[in-house]
Amino acid sequence: MISVRLPDGSVRPFDHPVTVAEVAASIGAGLAKAALAGKIDGQLVDTSTTIDHDVALSIVTDKDADGLEIIRHSTAHLLAYAVKDLFPEAQVTIGPVIENGFYYDIAYSRPFTPEDLEKIEKRMQEIAKKDEPVTRKVVSRDEAVAYFKGIGEKYKAEIIESIPATDEIKLYSHGTFTDLCRGPHVPSTGKLKVFKLMKVAGAYWRGDAKNEQLQRIYGTAWARKEDQEAYLTMLEEAEKRDHRKLGKQLDLFHLQDEAPGLVFWHAKGWTLWQQIEQYLRRRLDAAGYQEIRTPMIMDRSLWERSGHWQHYREGMFTTESEKRDYALKPMNCPGHIQVFNHGLRSYRDLPLRFAEFGSCHRNEASGALHGLMRVRGFVQDDAHIFCTEDQIVAESIAFHTLAMSVYQDFGFKHIDIKLSLRPESYAGSPETWDRAEEGLRNALRASGVEWEELPGEGAFYGPKIEYHIKDALGRSWQCGTLQLDFVLPERLDAEYVAEDNSRRRPVMLHRAIVGSMERFIGILIENFAGAMPAWLAPTQAVVCNIAESQSEYAEEIAQTLKKQGLRVVSDLRNEKISYKIREHTLDKVPYLLVVGDKEREAHTVAVRARGGVDLGTMPVDAFVERLRDDLRLFK
Repeated sequence: MISVRLPDGSVRPFDHPVTVAEVAASIGAGLAKAALAGKIDGQLVDTSTTIDHDVALSIVTDKDADGLEIIRHSTAHLLAYAVKDLFPEAQVTIGPVIENGFYYDIAYSRPFTPEDLEKIEKRMQEIAKKDEPVTRKVVSRDEAVAYFKGIGEKYKAEIIESIPATDEIKLYSHGTFTDLCRGPHVPSTGKLKVFKLMKVAGAYWRGDAKNEQLQRIYGTAWARKEDQEAYLTMLEEAEKRDHRKLGKQLDLFHLQDEAPGLVFWHAKGWTLWQQIEQYLRRRLDAAGYQEIRTPMIMDRSLWERSGHWQHYREGMFTTESEKRDYALKPMNCPGHIQVFNHGLRSYRDLPLRFAEFGSCHRNEASGALHGLMRVRGFVQDDAHIFCTEDQIVAESIAFHTLAMSVYQDFGFKHIDIKLSLRPESYAGSPETWDRAEEGLRNALRASGVEWEELPGEGAFYGPKIEYHIKDALGRSWQCGTLQLDFVLPERLDAEYVAEDNSRRRPVMLHRAIVGSMERFIGILIENFAGAMPAWLAPTQAVVCNIAESQSEYAEEIAQTLKKQGLRVVSDLRNEKISYKIREHTLDKVPYLLVVGDKEREAHTVAVRARGGVDLGTMPVDAFVERLRDDLRLFK
């Protein structure tokens, strides 16, 4: 007798081996029809998997997160099937699931065109409607290699040859197409009903620029049509908010080929930058941080001692002078330890908080660069807290409180917190990592928050808490981090004099709130669609005259407002007032002040708020007070 325990605690007995599909059918026809896969003792399996012993089973449908992932994985195979059907000489390589969809890398003799994508998508729809059953076959590695070499799929054969001979090889087939995969997959192609191909991009075989270039076809797939429509609508809105387009439109910054991954900030963009930096500087000063500055280039020997040379060498820019090797700093932490080490520190000095708007450079692949979001040169709102082990929780709570307050001030209310744990390549001992990971867990518990754990995602020198903010479109961006580090203080000989006069290593907390200033500004631009709140806007108000006779009064108003610390300009051009209003509206200026003869005589201004809201005519002092209400962020 076989007992199958279901999620509701009930047990179904069977006197013979049964498949997952048969168990679903025994529960009900509706569930049998909806079943995409099963989860046996926590392991995802195909509905065709046979159960021959007592297990805990849940049936996976398209209402489950696992179900949606299976749909997307199976749709990637459907894409490869359609490509092979239409372009028999093409070779398929890998096709993983990604956020909101999937991709498949294809080797083909010519670039795929938009018309090709239309044909491929149409063929996918035709295959899906056939509702062809998806079958699984387990073979040996040698059998699989021989099969794929026999049909001219050299990339698949190469992948399989790299798999240990003892590993199980699964081949999934539907119709005339067979692919290598761990699975599971939907039971038949008819389950794949809502999908769309999005674009084609370049990709290197196995991610190595020395290898052949392939074509990566991206697609999205969903369980329900309305979910896909909502996603596509979001993408359209994201396109309108693209910070690269708005950066050009609003004259904030530009990038060019002579400086890949490096930003040219224009006056308006730099004004925006300064508002953020000065705001953060005020918050750091109030929180007891000391601002410092460390060199951008340091000798290779320091990076070897810190471990960056061994663990991060490919991501560093290097140079040579007088037979000495140097590296541009990719991170600020080794420099901050040098400041800590310069002089004898006492336990009475701790916690010691060093902050720096530090310029860092990382040798990102050119294909990964993306506007302000992924650059090679960036500035971090970086800081390092040197403390005792007993101070970890208190300092972590203080940072958490500060970070959440900052995000609130920038308008972000939905924050997800994650804990990244020990990666495969790490410095220090497993015991040290265990202590560090538990230290951050204790800090999160004390902060009263919930978090998600991410195994293998920590930095090489310590685990980290990540702060993921959600923007106006519901997209998640990882910004802040808090890393607990026992390793670097040991490697770089940081120490303090304890109360008993012994020498001890401090604990080092690496922390940032916005992370990369460049990236954070990109996030802000897209979050606000370029319409920055008044306290951040490069220009807070524009004074426009209707005719030449009001020019002197308009300029007088502008100067009065400037003297009160407001960012105001005057527009005295000989243009129609409707033209001026339209232009400054497109520039997303928060307030437009229009002055004509009536306003000049009454010493007033006609105020229009962003969005075309007419606030009426008011004295200048009344407008100043209104604007100051928008700027009371720091009270």
